[in-house]
Amino acid sequence: MSSNLEETLRERIMKLLMETKHSLSARDIIYELGLNPSTSEKEIYQHIQHIAKTIRRRSGGKYAVFMIPPQCRSCGYVFKDLDKPKKPSKCPKCRSQRIEPPRFKIMEL
Repeated sequence: MSSNLEETLRERIMKLLMETKHSLSARDIIYELGLNPSTSEKEIYQHIQHIAKTIRRRSGGKYAVFMIPPQCRSCGYVFKDLDKPKKPSKCPKCRSQRIEPPRFKIMEL
């Protein structure tokens, strides 16, 4: 896969996150962009990491990618201290695997 395709996909993700009214999960992004359902959420998270750097640089710090952190559906634990976007496999508090994935949106600071 060429880097040109990845850049195109990143541009599409960036545009979607800027234009959407509601924050989107990686699955939402895959669905909204009509990507192959086998596209991994991990791949989308990697693109979002790069988009966060790009959007800050291009906007001169006026825009940023905001993340609503993952949350346990069983006990409500919020994963606030993630160093990069991902969906944790289980809750450290109750060990449940029912985790609401992180959601993203690009907004003005």
